[in-house]
Parts: sequence; C-alpha cells; structure tokens
Amino acid sequence: MADKPITFTEHLQLTALGIQPASISFQSLTLQSDHFICVRENVNDTNQVVVIDLADANNVLRRPITADSAIMHPKEKIIALKAGRQLQVFNLATKQKLGSHLMNEDVPFWTWINDTTLGLVTEREVQHWKVVDGEAQPKKMFDRHPTLNGNQIINYRVSHDGQWCVVVGISSNPAAGQPGQTAFKIKGSMQLYSIERGVSQPIEGHAAAFALFKQDGANNPSKLFSFANRTATGAKLHIVEIGHQAPNPPFTKKAVDVFFPPEATNDFPVAMQVSSKHGIIYLVTKFGFIHLYDIESGQCIYMNRISGETIFTSAEYEQSHGIIGVNRKGQVLSVSVDEDTIVPYIQQSLNNPELAIKLATRAGLPGADQMIVQQYQTFMQNGQYGEAAKIAANSPRGLLRTPETIEAFKRLPNVPGSLSPILQYFGILLEKGELNKFESLELARPVIQQGKKQLLEKWLKENKLECSEELGDLVRVADMSLALSVYLRANVPNKVVACFAELGQFDKIVLYSKKVGYTPDYPQLLQQLVRMNPDKATELATQLVNDENGPMVDLDRVVDIFMSQNMIQQATSFLLDALKNNLPEQGPLQTKLLEMNLVNAPQVADAILGNEMFTHYDRPRIANLCEKAGLMQRALEHYEDINDIKRCVVHSNLYKSEWLVDYFGRLTVEQSLECLQEMLRTNMRENLAVVVQIATKYSDLLGPVKLIELFEQFKSSDGLYYYLGSVVNVSEDPEVHFKYIQAATRTGQIREVERICRESNYYNPEKVKNFLKEARLSDQLPLIIVCDRFDFVHDLVLYLYQNGLTNFIEIYVQRVNSARTPQVIGGLLDVDCDETVIKNLLMSVTGTFPIDELVDEVEKRNRLKLLLPWLNNKVEQGSTDHGVYNAIAKISIDSNNNPEAFLKSNNLYDPAIVGKYCEQRDPYLAYIAYAKGFCDDELIHITNENQMYKHQARYLVKRRDKELWIQVLNPESIHRRALIDQVVGTAIPESTDPDDVSTTVQAFIHMELHGPLLELLEKIILEPSPFSDNRSLKSLMFLTAIKNDKGKVMGYVNKIDGYDVDAITKVAIDSGLYEEAFTIYQKHDMHAEAMNVLVEHMVSIDRGFSYANKINQPAVWSRLGKAQLDGLRVKDAIDSYIKAEDPSNFAEVIEIANRAGKHDDLVRYLQMARKTAREPKIDTELAYAYAKTDRLHDMEEFLSMTNVADILEVGEKCFNDELYQAAKLLFSSISNWARLATTLIYLGENQAAVDAARKAGNTQVWKQVNAACVDKKEFRLAQIAGLNLIVHAEELPALLNLYERNGYFDEVINLMEGGLGLERAHMGMFTELSVLYAKYRPEKLMEHLKLFWQRVNIPKVIRAAEQAHLWPELVFLYIVYDEPDNAALAMMERLSDWDHDQFKKVCVKVANMEIAYKAVHFYIQHQPNLLPDLLAALSPRLDHGRVVKLLQNEDHLPLIKPYLIATQKLNIAVVNEAYNDLLIEEEDHVTLRSSLETHDQYDAIKLAKRMENHELLEFRRIAALLYRLNNMYDESLGLSKADRLWRDALETAAASKEIAVAEELAAYFVSIGNKDAFAAILFVCFELVRPDFVEEMSWRYGLGDYSKPFFLQSQRDQSSRLAALEAELRELKAKSKKDEPEETSGLVGSGLGGRLMIGGPAGFMPNGGGMPNGGMMMAQPTGFY
Repeated sequence: MADKPITFTEHLQLTALGIQPASISFQSLTLQSDHFICVRENVNDTNQVVVIDLADANNVLRRPITADSAIMHPKEKIIALKAGRQLQVFNLATKQKLGSHLMNEDVPFWTWINDTTLGLVTEREVQHWKVVDGEAQPKKMFDRHPTLNGNQIINYRVSHDGQWCVVVGISSNPAAGQPGQTAFKIKGSMQLYSIERGVSQPIEGHAAAFALFKQDGANNPSKLFSFANRTATGAKLHIVEIGHQAPNPPFTKKAVDVFFPPEATNDFPVAMQVSSKHGIIYLVTKFGFIHLYDIESGQCIYMNRISGETIFTSAEYEQSHGIIGVNRKGQVLSVSVDEDTIVPYIQQSLNNPELAIKLATRAGLPGADQMIVQQYQTFMQNGQYGEAAKIAANSPRGLLRTPETIEAFKRLPNVPGSLSPILQYFGILLEKGELNKFESLELARPVIQQGKKQLLEKWLKENKLECSEELGDLVRVADMSLALSVYLRANVPNKVVACFAELGQFDKIVLYSKKVGYTPDYPQLLQQLVRMNPDKATELATQLVNDENGPMVDLDRVVDIFMSQNMIQQATSFLLDALKNNLPEQGPLQTKLLEMNLVNAPQVADAILGNEMFTHYDRPRIANLCEKAGLMQRALEHYEDINDIKRCVVHSNLYKSEWLVDYFGRLTVEQSLECLQEMLRTNMRENLAVVVQIATKYSDLLGPVKLIELFEQFKSSDGLYYYLGSVVNVSEDPEVHFKYIQAATRTGQIREVERICRESNYYNPEKVKNFLKEARLSDQLPLIIVCDRFDFVHDLVLYLYQNGLTNFIEIYVQRVNSARTPQVIGGLLDVDCDETVIKNLLMSVTGTFPIDELVDEVEKRNRLKLLLPWLNNKVEQGSTDHGVYNAIAKISIDSNNNPEAFLKSNNLYDPAIVGKYCEQRDPYLAYIAYAKGFCDDELIHITNENQMYKHQARYLVKRRDKELWIQVLNPESIHRRALIDQVVGTAIPESTDPDDVSTTVQAFIHMELHGPLLELLEKIILEPSPFSDNRSLKSLMFLTAIKNDKGKVMGYVNKIDGYDVDAITKVAIDSGLYEEAFTIYQKHDMHAEAMNVLVEHMVSIDRGFSYANKINQPAVWSRLGKAQLDGLRVKDAIDSYIKAEDPSNFAEVIEIANRAGKHDDLVRYLQMARKTAREPKIDTELAYAYAKTDRLHDMEEFLSMTNVADILEVGEKCFNDELYQAAKLLFSSISNWARLATTLIYLGENQAAVDAARKAGNTQVWKQVNAACVDKKEFRLAQIAGLNLIVHAEELPALLNLYERNGYFDEVINLMEGGLGLERAHMGMFTELSVLYAKYRPEKLMEHLKLFWQRVNIPKVIRAAEQAHLWPELVFLYIVYDEPDNAALAMMERLSDWDHDQFKKVCVKVANMEIAYKAVHFYIQHQPNLLPDLLAALSPRLDHGRVVKLLQNEDHLPLIKPYLIATQKLNIAVVNEAYNDLLIEEEDHVTLRSSLETHDQYDAIKLAKRMENHELLEFRRIAALLYRLNNMYDESLGLSKADRLWRDALETAAASKEIAVAEELAAYFVSIGNKDAFAAILFVCFELVRPDFVEEMSWRYGLGDYSKPFFLQSQRDQSSRLAALEAELRELKAKSKKDEPEETSGLVGSGLGGRLMIGGPAGFMPNGGGMPNGGMMMAQPTGFY
C-alpha cells in the first residue's frame, strides 16, 4: 500500500495465543486502549480472565476469575471486575485492592473514561467512579434519556475537559423497510449531556467522538463533537462545535455524506476515533470498512475495507495517532495515517492542494514543501507580509523558520500605521508555540536592550523560547537569576555552576552536577565560600566527601583550606563527618583532628575519643598530648609502654573505679600484676580498694595463687580477706578456701568462718580442722560444723570432752545436727562418760535422729537397757517409730517379759528385725513375728530348720501365694514330702474356705503333683465333705486321672455324674481313651459325637456303618459320608450323602470326585444337590461333569435351561483340559469372543479366531492370537494382531521379545514400520524401532532418527547405539538431547571423520568445562591448525590462565598467538606474560612496548631482569622503562648509562621526583664531561635540583654558561612569589581595615596574634597561570641519548 494514504497493520492473532474463538465477542472481550486486551473465557470448566499486553504479546496473564465483565485500565495493570452488581478494582502489579462497591441496579455497560475514573451506565442513570483516586463509591452524573430505553449500550465517551458526555446505544427497528419509513433496521440513539448546563439532547446516531481543533486565527482550540448516522436513505457524518467560547471564531457546522458500497446495504457505523495530531476522523463500519475524513472541511480523504469480519471493539492507537480494533476472527488490527504518502495522495488523487497544504502545515507532514515555499514567495513579492509571516510561521517541520527568513523580514520596510513585518512574524510565532534558537535570540536582543526582562520571564514560563547558551549569555547581563533559568533549560553545566556560585547557592551545585554528570572545580569553590560563609563551606565540603559514589574532593585539601583560615571548629565538624567510616588510610587525618582539638579544645577531643569513632591515628602521640592536657583516662587508654602505664595508673583517685577495673582487662597478665604491685607499693591506703576490685574481676586470668602472694607480700590481711571473699563463692581451689578461712579468722570474722565452713565443698577438711583446733576460738561452732560435715564426730567429741567443752557437745546435738546423736552417745560411752550425763543429754535432744542407729550403737556396747527410760518416754509421747518398738521388743525378749503376747498384739515393731533377733533365742517367737509380717522366706527357713511342718502347712494354705507354693514344693527340697503330708492330712481338712483349697489345688497342679492331688481330691469328693458336689473339682479329678491314672477313669465314669461332658470327652479323646469317650457320648445320647469318635478316632468305618444303620439319623449318615469321603470311598460316601439328603459338603465331594475321576457318580450327587441348593458351584461343576463325560447333548440342554453356573469358569477348565469342542460351545453361549478366539486357534480355525478377536477388541486376546499365529508362522495374521498390540506401550516389550526370541527380525521390523502411521502411534514404537534398527538394520537408524528424533526415548536409543558401536548416530542423539558434554566426549573418543564445525558448536555448550580443556588437548594432538578457531569460540568460558599453562606445558604456545591477542584485553597476568614471552622470542620490541604500556598485569621486575642483558638495545630500553615504572630508579639509570641513553636517563630522573636521583645523574654527566646533558637535566629536573648544588658544580667544573638559564629561571620564580605574597598581604590588610569596625572580636579570635596564615591554597601559583616552573614552558626532553 505504498501509494495509499494509510498504514494497515495486523498486530497479532488471538487464537494463536490460545484464546478460544467463542470468547472473541463484544460480551467477553474488551479493548480500552492500545495497551491491553482483556478476555473472559472458560477452559476445562474453569472460568478465567486473560490479559494480553499488546507491547509484549507473549506475556499472556491468566487468572482463575469468575466475572460477568472485565476491563483493563488504559495504561496501567489495573483490572476492573463486575460480577452481578458487585464491582471490584485490583492493581495486578502491586496486588492491591483499589476499590469495591455494590451497585443498586444492573450495569449493562461500563468503561474507563480517563486514567482515574470509571464510567458506569446503569438502566436509569450514568455514574462516575474515581476509583484510582480512592473514591469510595460512584457519583451520579445524569439520568438516561427515555430514547435510550431498550437499547444495547455500545459506547460511552467524555470530552477532554470532562464537561460533555455522550451515551451511544443501538436497537432493532421493526418499522424499517416499511412504506414511508426512512429509518434503518439498526437504529442508533445517542444522548449528549452537558455537565456545565445540566441538560441532555437526544440524537440519532451510531458512533460519536469528541475532538479539539485549533482554527486559524484562534487563540484556543475549539471543542468539536462528531457523530455518524445511517438511515434507509443514506448516511451522514456531522461535525459541530459544542460550548463555543469567545473570542474564538465559530466553527462552521459540517454534514457530509458517508458512502456505503452497493454490497454493504446493511452496513452502518460502529466506531469513531479522532486523531488530534492530524485532524482526521477515523470511522469504522460493521462490515469492516474504514473511512478517513478531514475534521475541518469534512472531506472524505480515503475509504477501503480492512476486515472481512466485524470489528466489534476499537480504541485510539496512540503510537501513530490512528485506530486499533479487534474483529470476530481474533485479528488485532490498526489503521493510521501514512505520513509520507498522505499529502501527495491528497494532492494527486483528490486534486486538492489546499487540503494538502493545510494537513501538511497542521501535522508537519512532508509532501507539500514546494507549494508552501511558492506561496510564501508569492506573498512576499506581492507585499502581503502578514500572510507571508503566517505561511512561514506555520510551515511544516520549520521549513521556513530559518535565519534567512528572519533577515528577510528585518530588511522589509515598515508600513506606516502598522507593526513592522518582523514584529508581526514574531507575534505569529509566539501565538503558535515555541520559537527556535535563532528566533529566540533575535527576539531577546531588543527586549533586553529595552529593559523589558518581564517579557522574557513571561515567555520562558510559557515555554515560548528555546533556551541556549547564547541566550543565557545575552540574558546574564540583565538578570543573573533569569540567566540561570536559561542555562538550566539549555543544559550548560559550567555556566549553571558559575551562576549558582555568584548567587551564593552553593548547596545546589552538587545536586545539579550529579544530575547532569558535570564535575566543577570544587576546591576553588570551597576557597571562595570559606571566606564568605564558613558554615556553608562546611556543609558543602561534607556533602562532597559523603557522596554515595565516593569523595568528590581531596580531604587533605579541604582541611588545608579550613586551617588556612584557622577555622578549628569547622575543620573539626567536617572531619568528624568525613572520617566516620574509620578507614586505615585516614589515620593521618584522624591524628590531625585529635591534635588540633587537644591543643585548642581538650573537651572536644575527649568527647571524640569517648565516642570511639577512630582507631587508626597515632596512639602514642595522642596519648602524650592527652596526658599534657590533663585527660589522664584517655592517656592511659592509649599508652602501650608499661612504664607509662605504671606512671599513670598509680593515681587511682583520678579515675572512676569502674573504668579503671575495666581498663585492666586490656592488659596482659604480667602487666596487670606489675601495675597492681606498683599501686600497693606507692599508696596502699588509697589504692587498696580498687586493687581488690581488679583482683576480684580478673581473678581467673591473673591466678588466685599470684594474687594471694601479692597481698601476703604486703601483709594485707584485709585486702586478702576482701579479695578472697569475692571469689571464694565461685572458686573450686581448696587453697583459696583455706586462705579465706585463715584471713577471716585473723580479721575476727567468725560468722564468715562459720558460713564458709558450712557452705563450701572445696576446702581440705583435715587441714581446716587442724587449723581451727590450733586457733582455739572462743566459739567452737566452725570446728563443730567441719567435723559434722566430714564425719569427724568421734574426734570432735574426744576434743571437746578432753578440753572440758561439754556445753558445745550439747550445742552440737541440740542446735547443729541432732542426727549425729547416735555417734555422740557412742563416743561418750567410749570415753566412759557417766550414764546420768548420757541419759540427760539424750533426754535433752529435741530434734529427730535415726533411732535404729542409736540402738545399734548402744547394743554394740551391751548397754541396751540404758535406753529403756528414754524408750518408755517416746512411747508415752505417742511415737510410732519402728525403732522404738523394735528396741522394746528386744528388751522384752531378753528379759522374758511375756514376749509372745507382745509380738502378737503389737503392730508397730518391724517383724523382720525382731524375728531375726528371736531366731536363736526362740524359733516359735520368730515364727510368730515372721507370720505377722508375712516374711515368707524367713518363715519357711525357720520352720524347715526346726521341722515345724504343720505350722508351715497351715501358713501356706492361708497365705494363698502361688509363688510361695512353687518355692516350698520344689522337687529338690528335702522337706517337700513332709510338708505335703501335713497339707493333705491336716491343713486342707481343717480348711473351710474354697479359695484356700483352690489355691492349694492349683499349686499341686502347677508342680505336677498328680498322685498327691488325686489323693486330695478323692478325700474331699468321694468322702463326705463341704466340697463333695463341686463340679469343678469333679472335672479336675477326671482330668487328673486321665492324665496320670487312666485305669481309674472308667470307674469314675460309672460312679460320678455332674461333670463337664464336653471338656472331659475332649481330654479323653486327646489322651487316647476313645472307648471311655464313646461310652460317655452314648450314655448322654450324643449320637453324632459318638459316630465321630468311631469314624475319626477309632477309624472303624464298618462299625460306624453298623451304628448308623442302628440309629438311622441323617446327621449320623452325613458324618459317616464325610468319613467315607475322607477314606476315598467316593461311591459309598455319595450313597451316604444321598441317604442323608445332605448337599452341604458339595465342595469337598466335587473336589475329591473330580480328583478321582468319578464324574458319573458326581453327576448323581449334583443332581440330588440341585434339588435343595441353588449354588453356582453346583451348576458349574455339573456342566463340567457333563463335559468330562462327553455328554455334550446334556450340556446343551443344561445350558438352555435356567442355571446359575459360571459358564466362563467351566469354559476355561474345558479349555485347559483341551476339551475345545465343549469350550467352544460354552464360550459361544456367553458370547465371550476373547476366549472363543483363543479356542478357535487351538481348533485350527485361524481366520475365525481373528474375526472373534476383532469382535472382542481385547488386548490379551490379540496377544494370544498374535502368539498363536507367530507360533504357526502365520505372519500376515500375526501382523494384524500385532498392530492392535503395539499401540499399547505396556504390551510392546513382550511382543518384541516374542519375535526376537524366535529370530523373526525382519517380520518384527515390518510390523513396527507398519505401525508408525497409526493414529495411536506413541513414543515407545518409535523408540523400539530405533533399537531394532540399531541391532539388526544399522544402516536405517540415522535416517529414522533424523525424521523422528523428537518422538523417541533418546536415553534408551543412546544406550542401544552405544552397544551397537554406532558412533555417528550416538553423537547425533547426544546433540539433539542437549547433552553437549557427552556429545563432545563421544566425538573425541570415537569419531574418525572429524567435523570441526559441528564439534565447535557442541563444545561451546558443554556444562563441564573440563571437557573443554580436554578438547583443547585433543586439538593439540590431532587438529593443531584448528585450535585457534576452537579457542576463539570457547574464549568467553575458558580459564585463560589454565589454557596458557596447558599450551606452555605442551610447548605449543605459538599456535595460539591470535587467541592471546584477543584475550589480552582482559588484562590477565598469565596471558600477558605468555604473549610478552612470544614477542620477546619474535624480537618485536614495538608491539612488546605497546603491550606493556596497555596491560599492566605481569611480573614487571622479573621481565626487566630477563631483558636487561638482551642483545638488542630496544629490549634493554624496555627493561629500563620497567624499572622506572616500578620506582627502581638506580637499576633504570644503570641500564641507560650503560647504553648511553641520556634521554631515557633524563626521563627517569624527572619521573623519580627525588632530589638525590636527579643530582646524582647531574654529577654523573659532569664526571663524564657531557655538559649538554648537564644543561638538559637542569631544565628537565628544574624543581628537583637544588641551586646550591648547581652553583657548586658550576664553580668546580666551570659550567657557568650551561647553568646560567637555571639561575635566571630561579630568580624569576623567586621574584614572582614575592610579588604574589606582597599582593596577598595588601589584600588582607585592606580587608582587615574594611571589616575592623564590624568584626573586631572576630579578628582577635582568628589567630592573627599568633602565626600569620599567609600561604595560599595548595596548587595556587600567582602569576604562574597554573603552570609548573613559575609560568615557564613545560620541561621538554632534550632529544639526545
């Protein structure tokens, strides 16, 4: 469409993005702008909302959202959702909910009317909701007009100023086409509403739009409303002005015809957009036509069809000022003006030059330039200067807005009574918009000359002027602020900074400079500002230093600037902020900061040090200054020498004790001890308290032993006591505790001695006991505590008794530990203390103590009666302690004071203890005590020892303890028989309690005492007793007799009744007493059980047959039949079952009959069974019996009758028994085509089998048919079956195995190839065919893989190819499987025909870089010429150092020279050195020098030493250069001297910046007589050579002529500097006189009374112009060697 005026573009196809065609409609798809498309669709029964970003069509956003409508924001990722009457708005980018509202009525149409507001059209009204601005609910704007009732709302639009609204609806027109009707069948209705006036106007129309259009001569654009309407007679486009505002000229209403082609009789407008740039209306119709109209004239510019489907939604295409829409096919289309062709099209096709010029002028389009220039020239020639000015001002793209045009208007003569042409021209330009650079300059000059800067300010605010540096320079003369505004807009950084500085706005300089990327001369700015406003200077300097990208000014330079004005406070403030990062390189500045404040403001320095901001300053220097300033604490913090520390630390009164204690934590152990010793030596009284605190806190570190020695050295018991008192509670050192006890004793702290003796667990008790004895304290309580805790009670009692301290014995047992009373009493008895004293002491003890221990202590000494009064007293007090009564019992037994009564009646003594006490004295008393306390073991022992079996038997029977019975009835016991006799003869007969008897019987049973048990049972059952009728005992007697005396059983059967028949017979049968069991059953009329005994246990079927005939009961016959069946008497068993008419055991009868082959008898039994039982098993087996007896006719009759047989099971059994005819009959009756097919195969009916299998459609059937056909080599039929199998992946392995096992390789390959075209062909088929090709037809594999590699299981095929050694195929598979590592390895290891390009493509993708290095080694060995190409490809991923070392080891470094050159840009040391080595070998000194200067990563010293003896001069020069660059000037000069390279030597001396080097070289030149070189060095090293040295050389060697220029220059510099100093002094004096009346105090405080700061800022050289050597020319090399 090159000759067409439009550009038509299809942006994307929605269906290609996965959008369902059904979802592409007006109801489910919305387009609010050219940014997003929103679609609602249902996918797999899930409702989704799809958002398509038109700027990134592949970025499709799907969300599971159910909504009736969804519209996207015109620009941002904000979605509005409507579900019923619920409205919700979400921000998808921030995942926030912007608003939610429940409407009162339905909303049939809604849209975004601007970036913040939703327009809602309900059934009755129109509302606006500013949801993005946070408005909570919509606001009503106006009511819908009645003409819109029943209409489908298709659009709602609002004008640009928000004052006009239009609602568009359509409806069907039933009256259309009738006579006299002009209405179209689709009626369009619109409501135009003015918000300002609050009135509505109904209009007939189908599409509408608002527009702004600026007419010629108008100051403001006019608001236009365009709409299109279709009637039966035609269509019109109307363009009218709304809301006319004076003084704009009125817009003439336009009404033009809209053409519809004959084939589009039912077409009508559906959408309209207006291009504000071009002034063109885009009109889209339902049938896909596009119309373009000029908005000013209404002329139709172009019309064509752009879509065969309806474009149901559209929006403005902002990118090209056109229209974008979506049609029903899902095409997203846009139409816009072709700016290159539309003007020529209008001129040529429409033959409308006027419209072409207007459009070109309006939108700045090409194509009408020549006509516009001709018009301009015509007006100028005719004197129509005003019209010419309009043409020039409005010319497209500034065609005529040139300096030439301005000059032309300036040359024109003025017309009297009117403005000059140039002013008319500028007036038109100002009305139109912004002036260009030349126009702005020309207009500004006269305005500035006339002093009307307010006009410039007005034009700048209105953006009428194009700002430039020239304009700023022009304005700067008149107004600096206005010039600053111009420079800012023109982006002239140097001029902007200069203006900021002149205006004093220094704080804005940094922000602006960073914003525009400009770097001003900050030191110079600071120097200016520090004189004007020191605080502002501090702020600016801080801002510069703290810049996020690093300091923008040198810190030292800033400090020098502040110090030059003696501004200590400002310098401090600045440095505190600048040095806050505490960097090591800032150490000197930290020192300077502290020095200046320690000298001038010690309090400030103290605060700085207290904040611990800095750590890199000179600590010894600062410590000395702190001490001089009286900051002793800070000095001590910084001193590191022990003598300095000791000198300061002894004055403890000058420090806070907490700080001093913490300070010792920084010292070493040796330093701490020295300081503590010095403190005690210097002033013990003043320093003792703090020494104790220090010793306490650092006790673990310094060691208690050393600290104790320290205090003892100065004989400070108090110090030792307080120190140890603070550490003893946490120390585990026995010596510490002992020393503390000593110190506390010596200082009279007896209570503390008592406490530590009581609480400490770490002292040596023996040592402490002895010390306390020796100390002879008035209070023996500490000694008592130690002896009590560590069991020295006997020693304590002996010590106290011998020293007459018996009162402390009472204190001990009464107040300290009454529990030790037994030991004290024992001790007193041992020292033969008077009994009265002991009794009184005992009576005085009020605390509790172990009575048993007391009794033991007294009993051991045979003084037990001594306790009787005390014991009686305890009894009277109501004591229940066992020990009391044990002692009374013992005394009663010894005194024979009626002990038996006491033992039986008293319950508080311990039976075990008392019984043990009685054993040797009276066994019977021991028995009483043991029986009372249930001391079983002791009782058994004492009764056995004294043959008291009767007492033992009675005790056991009453005790009822099974475990005890087991113990006494132990077979190994010699007392068992005697005990049993007493139990049977005495204890049991005496017992009347059933539980006693039951427990005893159980014990006898458990111990298997069957004989005694029978005696016991006969005694209590057969003889009269309370237990004669006990059923359980009778049963027990039977059971015992059965197990132990079978001869008595039959007698018991005849004598006894009332026992458990079932239990007894069961045990009898288990014991082989079948006759007895039979007799019991017969006696109790249990005939079936009796028959069971006969046939099952006696195994007498004949006797059973006789018994059955005798009894003749069905149950008996049935049991007999079961026995006969078990005996394999099948016929007899069937007869018995028939007599019993019992089919219940049919399953076993069927099984045994089938096994025995008795099918005829089985038929009789099953026929009987079918009469009463309808069991599937019976019918199934009957059918099978018919088949086995070949009674197929009976089978057919049976099958035709109603039955419950499992025909399939019968058929399977017949099939397995090879009864194929019967099976065929059975399978046919149930239409089981699967089994029928298999059966037919065995009958040889193969074709019929395939037909049956096809009807069955079962995989297993096909599998069987296939196997059978393969077995019979019917490969055609086998392939038919196989094709139905291979589509099932799980069947494929077995099928392939079948063919391969039989060697049918071609057949299986043909089968697989035939299956590839099947619709259900799957990956397994392609994979297995690949494997088959690899095994049997390798020549076909590669072709197959190339065709189908995407459909094979590549890992499996890889294994097959590897096993078959098919290397090309293997590599191909690795490549397509994206395994470049394996592909590369395979190619290197196995391929013979090398493909370098393929390997290179593979190698660059490997994940394991070791393979890449292996490839490098491979290429070295096999493809050395291709190695550089490989390395070039791999270069981004290689470790270049490793590659170089690899080549160096292989001695092939020259191979990779191109690689080294390409890689050297990375500046890697290994690469640089390798490349340099190559250049040295090639003797390419030019490239080597370039390499060394460009790339600095290499061992320069090593390289220099290597080349300093090189045979070529240039390489030795390079060595000298390297030495120079690395500050090894002596070596460099040595090489230059040796080669007589004087120029190099001069350059080295100048580069060194060292006086000694320069003067040594000068002396060398003099020594060799090279006077020219001497003169040259004076010039080159002018700043380094001292005048006295030059004077000496000149005088000594007669070099006055050569040194004269040097002295002249020196004198010139000296005079220049003096002149500069004088000038600066004059300025300072003048300034001082000027400021003296106002700032007298400031002068005094500025330091003028001290040293005068006369030095200028660093780097400033008066009269030198900033050049070195005082303004002389830069020193140049001499040019000779």
